[in-house]
Amino acid sequence: QVQLVESGGGLVQPGGSLRLSCAASGSIFRFNAMGWYRQAPGKQRELVATITSGSSTYYADSVKGRFTISSDNAKNTVYLQMNSLKPEDTAVYYCGFKRVLNWDYWGQGTQVTVSS
Repeated sequence: QVQLVESGGGLVQPGGSLRLSCAASGSIFRFNAMGWYRQAPGKQRELVATITSGSSTYYADSVKGRFTISSDNAKNTVYLQMNSLKPEDTAVYYCGFKRVLNWDYWGQGTQVTVSS
């Protein structure tokens, strides 16, 4: 089992920044990737960014150049630095854990609201 706990969400004005954190615990000794998804009201959950155990990263086109995913292996934590936030970034952000092929575990989600 893997437990994921997100933090760092909140209300921010357009153009502002937030950093999300995802602390992992449990059976995390071997995995393929961790990542961030988001779900806005009335929309499907969408991939935001991923980072592999080898530190390769992937970003959705909508966040490229604005968001940065990183990891601190000593703390078993993955971060999502979000800059130049837009109202369309408003969503619940979920941290995910991929053991091999599938996203097997999810955090509880953290709300990000971008509004003036």
